[in-house]
Amino acid sequence: MLYHPLLTHGLRVAFRGAAIAMLCALGACSTTPSVQAWEKGNLARPEMGFERDALDAKFTDHIYFSKEAASGGTGVGGGGCGCN
Repeated sequence: MLYHPLLTHGLRVAFRGAAIAMLCALGACSTTPSVQAWEKGNLARPEMGFERDALDAKFTDHIYFSKEAASGGTGVGGGGCGCN
């Protein structure tokens, strides 16, 4: 592998420049204001949720996490037997 001091110096300068540019870009993203509840309009309505029926969604989650043998997936204790 070719080792040259100017080559490694150039790579360091380029890496520093890229790091500074990325930090500036991320810093600019943090200045966006958060959306308040009254600004959401129709998106905050319960009808706009992913699941139409809350009971059905809870039941589906229970079945899924029982089959996957995961404990605590939806905030209930127990193992994969489905007898919670």
